[in-house]
Amino acid sequence: MQKLYKIWHNNKQLILFILLMSVFRSAVADWYSVPTGSMQPTIVEGDRIVVDKMAYDLRVPFSDISILATGEPSRGEIVVFESAAADERLIKRVIGVPGDTISLQNEVLFINGQALDYAVISNDTQQLIASENLLGLSHHIRIEKTASANLSNFTPLTVPSNHYLVMGDNRRNSADSRVYGFVPRAELKGKATRIAFSLDYDDYYLPRKQRFFTDLYTQ
Repeated sequence: MQKLYKIWHNNKQLILFILLMSVFRSAVADWYSVPTGSMQPTIVEGDRIVVDKMAYDLRVPFSDISILATGEPSRGEIVVFESAAADERLIKRVIGVPGDTISLQNEVLFINGQALDYAVISNDTQQLIASENLLGLSHHIRIEKTASANLSNFTPLTVPSNHYLVMGDNRRNSADSRVYGFVPRAELKGKATRIAFSLDYDDYYLPRKQRFFTDLYTQ
């Protein structure tokens, strides 16, 4: 006991800092390392994403217990969630909210019967980059032409209560609601807001200066 008291007495400022930082990261905000390219071109491998953990719920620190619902995801928001179906943490974009009817026809999304507007940004033999207007929020998507088109179509689906339909921006290379089904609200961990920093895995893990503290919702 005396030894523990001595450790506390000599290091209490450091211990308090670590404790407060742990509480902050657990309940307020954290960052998430992106290991795959499913959200290209918006998010790339090596990005560290800032996640607002209070965007949708106020939770008891170090737990999944929600004290208060603070908001609901909107179409276009990028969410981080613990997927029971995929058995891993995922980051995707909300396409459909409860009550929406969503379909996909040859890469074109329809929301409640309305086809979204697209503008081609670049187009070559390997890929097409386009701006997708998600009923008010525009963002870029990627279509890899050499990848399978198995996920390029689905018939109309209605999003049930307390669930969301999510997709990756890298449309042919994303395991999302087209694979794992709707995301229950209880699985949401927070809203991705910006890139804290990014490491280039192909260049000795050097930082990508142009991606430092970049807003995820500006193009």
